[in-house]
Formats: sequence, structure tokens, C-alpha cells
Amino acid sequence: MAQRICPVWIGYLLASPIRRLLENPDKILGGYIKPNMAVLDVGCAMGYFTLAAAKLVGPDGRVFAVDLQPKMISSLRRRAIKAKLFDRIEPILCNETNLNIDNLIGQIDFALAFYVVHEVPDVPKLFEQIYRTVKLGGRFFIAEPRGHVSADEFKITVDLAQKAGFEFIEKPEIKRARTALFSKK
Repeated sequence: MAQRICPVWIGYLLASPIRRLLENPDKILGGYIKPNMAVLDVGCAMGYFTLAAAKLVGPDGRVFAVDLQPKMISSLRRRAIKAKLFDRIEPILCNETNLNIDNLIGQIDFALAFYVVHEVPDVPKLFEQIYRTVKLGGRFFIAEPRGHVSADEFKITVDLAQKAGFEFIEKPEIKRARTALFSKK
């Protein structure tokens, strides 16, 4: 899969309130995230799903928000402070080869990779790192944009997640996305 890093300026579009009309983060995440959970948001950008997850986990939950770009993390931090949710969010700056989440092994209840897997140069390594952090019985949700990722490419993504150890559960319906929900058994 080709590496296509999302430019920071597109992050502003992705964080737009207008996006809620097509991809409401509360509806997308609401069936999976409960109070007190630990959530991992890989490729969090400016926090579109991070902030929704922080509301859902409540004051005793935690959201670990990982991104490659310092400007995305800075914007997430500002938006989380403004929303009074920063105390539940831990921003993590990663690099191209390491998510910097080794301290989270076996702690994550729900992991999310929304519109980001197609940007990663080493998908098997990404999934291996996420797998290690997810608790037994935990869930992993992948969504990829139909406009960037073909059905064949997404099948490869699903296969790689399964090779990492995740068990496929279902394909949640999101209109403009290819999706897969997994569990760690």
C-alpha cells in the first residue's frame, strides 16, 4: 500500500463540525466505548474521534491519541483543552516505525484506526503494535475511505489484521467507508 500522509490543512476539514452530518463520531463510537474504558486512537489528527471518545469514556476513562505530525497533536491539545476534556486524553507523538505505545501493553479496551491504515508504510508492524496493547476481549475498529482504498486493498488490510491475531467480527455500516471490527481472543 502506498504511503499517503494527510496534510495538516486537511486536518482542519476532517475536524469540521459539518463532517458530523456524514460521520457522526458519537454514533460511530457509541456502541463500542463505555465509561471507564481505555481507548487508543491511532492517527488521531486533530482529534475528531478523540474528543468524542473522551466524552464517552467519562472522567475515569482514558484516550491515548497517537499521531505522526506534531501540528496535529498541537491542534488536538488546543481543541481538547477548549472542550474541557484534556484531562482524559494523552497525546502521543509517534514516528514512521513506532507508535510509542509499548507502555500500554494489555491495557486498551478499544482501538480505532479511522482513515489512517492506508497512510502507514508497514501495516503488519502497525497491527502488531496495536494487538499488543489491546486486552483480551478488546475490540479493534478499522475504517478506510472508499475514495482512497479499493475493495481489494481493504481485503489485504483485513487479512493483515487477522494475521496479527485479531478475529474478524463484522463490517459496521459507514456510508463512505470500508470498515471492519475485530476482537482479541
